[in-house]
Amino acid sequence: MMFLRLLSDVRWRAANPRWRRMTCSRRSTSSTAEPHPISLPAQAQVVICGGGIVGTSVAYHLSKLGWKDIVLLEQGRLAAGTTRFCAGIVSTARPVSIELKMADYSNKLYQQLEQETGIKTGTRSTGSISLAQTQDRLISLKRIASSLNVMGIPCEIITPKQVAQLHPLINIHDLVGAMYVPGDALVSSADVSLALATAASRNGVQIHERTSVSHVLVQKGRVTGVETDRGQISCQYFVNCAGQVGLLNFFFLFFPLVFTPSLNSLPTSFLSSAAIVDPDGRIYIRSWQGGILSGGFEKNPKPLFTEGRNQLEIQNLQEDWDHFEPLLSALLRRMPGLEALQIMQLVNCPETFTPDMRCIMGESPTVQGYFVLAGMNSAGISYGGGAGKYLAEWMVNGYPSENVWPLDLKRFGTLQSSRTFLRHRVMEVMPLICDLKVPRWDFQTGRQLRTSPLYDRLDAQGARWMEKHGFERVKYFVPPGKDLLDLDQSKTFYKPDWFDIVGSEVKCCKEAVCVIDMSSFTKFEISSTGDQALESLQYLFSNDLDVPVGHVVHTGMLNEKGGYENDCSIARLNKRSFFMISPTDQQVHCWAWLKNRLPSNSSLTMEDVTWKYTALNLIGPRAVDVLSELSYAPITPEHFPSLFCKEMSVGYANGIRVMSITHTGEPGFMLYIPIEYALHVYNEVMNMGQKYGIRNAGYYALRSLRIEKFFAFWGQDLDAFTTPMECGREFQVKLEKGMEFIGQEALLEQKQNGVYKRFTMFILEDHDTDMDLWPWWGEPIFRNGRYVGKTTSSAYSYTVERHVCLGFVQHFDEKTGEELVVTTDFINQGEYEIDIAGQRFQAKAKLYPFSSLFTHRRRKDEMELSDLTGKR
Repeated sequence: MMFLRLLSDVRWRAANPRWRRMTCSRRSTSSTAEPHPISLPAQAQVVICGGGIVGTSVAYHLSKLGWKDIVLLEQGRLAAGTTRFCAGIVSTARPVSIELKMADYSNKLYQQLEQETGIKTGTRSTGSISLAQTQDRLISLKRIASSLNVMGIPCEIITPKQVAQLHPLINIHDLVGAMYVPGDALVSSADVSLALATAASRNGVQIHERTSVSHVLVQKGRVTGVETDRGQISCQYFVNCAGQVGLLNFFFLFFPLVFTPSLNSLPTSFLSSAAIVDPDGRIYIRSWQGGILSGGFEKNPKPLFTEGRNQLEIQNLQEDWDHFEPLLSALLRRMPGLEALQIMQLVNCPETFTPDMRCIMGESPTVQGYFVLAGMNSAGISYGGGAGKYLAEWMVNGYPSENVWPLDLKRFGTLQSSRTFLRHRVMEVMPLICDLKVPRWDFQTGRQLRTSPLYDRLDAQGARWMEKHGFERVKYFVPPGKDLLDLDQSKTFYKPDWFDIVGSEVKCCKEAVCVIDMSSFTKFEISSTGDQALESLQYLFSNDLDVPVGHVVHTGMLNEKGGYENDCSIARLNKRSFFMISPTDQQVHCWAWLKNRLPSNSSLTMEDVTWKYTALNLIGPRAVDVLSELSYAPITPEHFPSLFCKEMSVGYANGIRVMSITHTGEPGFMLYIPIEYALHVYNEVMNMGQKYGIRNAGYYALRSLRIEKFFAFWGQDLDAFTTPMECGREFQVKLEKGMEFIGQEALLEQKQNGVYKRFTMFILEDHDTDMDLWPWWGEPIFRNGRYVGKTTSSAYSYTVERHVCLGFVQHFDEKTGEELVVTTDFINQGEYEIDIAGQRFQAKAKLYPFSSLFTHRRRKDEMELSDLTGKR
């Protein structure tokens, strides 16, 4: 392959009109260091490490937002890493909403870069065609198409014959359909990166090649500078866009060097034809410099770790035709005419992948000012523009303009960073890039990393497992006699094989009593010698925590805009100590948020006690009977009211924290058990519960229960852009609690002016559970035929025997598109439909009267408690 040779400093080049001619005449593959015409500055506001598409995008967007004192360092040449080998297909066909938005922004940005910079980027809007060889693959494409269309991105599902009309070289004999996105583009990724760098340089960014970063300097938990092989730079922010060599990814190039009479060279129309993505064949195809470029993602990738070796630039590794043969065969089946062409080069280069196939973005939880944007999973050119924009907003404004939690690096913990875990997981991840991802699929590697003390006992009773934040959690329990293999392999968009199993668990929760192991929930203890703990938490949380000892408060940890950074329950253990329970994947994020905002006071302590307690959720009307017999203590509502916490003995074990909440809205209790007592307490509960019909249950039953009760869940329904006022949780807010709290001003404004989106329940009315596609999450919501929002979570309600979807409804003026306040009348007076893979189903909208059902008031000397028994 031929790429332009870039000189040392882009800033110097941009000022020198001869630089373009010089770069063309000085092509080289040598990694020998060159002289540096410009010395490094002694200090800067921001230092960016990495000069590929991601690093240059961050520099470009930071400069656009007004930050000028920026230095970008590249240890080799600009765009000489994975960007150099990128296929250059900018595809918006992404199943995850934030990734779709990043790709759409990137596509629009690249379209206008040539005009802005004068640098050719090779951008051509050829469109893309994603092929489907199976009906399940076509369903997944239809779901993506629905999301693209409501975002204003033209997209259509087409027939195999239409594929042949758009791309005559494609063999369509085994296709059942395809998705055509006419606005997708082809670009030269190295040239896009150069254009971004040039624009950033013109805005004041200094760019230095052949400069390696050896250390990031940190003092008192903050970035203070970087050490390089050319000296030290003091800085306030460091951005790691260098990536990390992970797995081998294969590319190879076709050129029309030899033609057959039948092919008579490639048709001119091919040069402007749409890019082809064939996920079932694991390949992609695009035109490239008069020929064809194709590549793919093999099923058995080869891991590559540098083990500390400093690789200045990513070089083409040794060819391995045997390893590439399955992809080559798939390509020739898809385009048989290529057999007449000659292969020019097989490019074998490394690429980076992450443990969950999503890029890594955000600020370090332990070092302030240290930001990361890396791990693009071979989609750097599609995500680079949008990802750089969101990270730059994050740094300048303190938050991005979209919910990027699915990409936040704090979704991982230190346990998920071992080399063995990464080696095994990313070998699974790379093939999954092309594999069909149906709802609720699970990774197979890196498992049993974090387990409850009850894991073996539950596993022996038929537990089927899923993983959350590295923690094993039970999906459901397979009864004796069921075919375990069938259940493990039941992957479909339709009614799943576990339907009846989960239904029986839900029935038991409602009529008898069930036990769910919820040990994965995040648990913190916050205490102080004086009133510091209470005063700090009162400022950080929206509800009033100055309640009598033993009471539990549902509250939100909000940001300045009133959005949920965390949704949690806090029990007051004594006057100066609090026990906080949060969702599983909040462990790193919540810890970092609190640490950065709690005062540095030796009398105030916060401890992560997640590992110290096994949590059992005892759900159902007979839960009170089981607990009464085991504790020999009165558990009646008079002695143990809702939202109450007390330490009790259960069996032989002392010090069990029992709370009268279930997170589902059903009656019952949460038992927080010191881990050394976990097996004993579990055995006692199961033995005592036999006469009450006790059984184990899993998270699928919990999900069904909480959704039919209209309980929102953080990370799915709630995020940093959702306020309590928008989701009916005014009862979690005490605007007049006597002291200011974060987000209070934004909530007061919403209370006065109204909200622009509203959390709503939808019950599908004309949906056949047995025959129709199921809603899972992310389905478009239509009101009177107009798009108004998306579902955030869905489940089958075994109580109403219908599917229930939760989601947010917005209101836009039909003529101007202006966002309007969403009123109760607006919700209640509409006719609704939910779009499932292109088919619309009628739905009944419901607004839950939280304020009347879940109100409770507390004072220091007397209190009135409602019947609220659930968190979500």
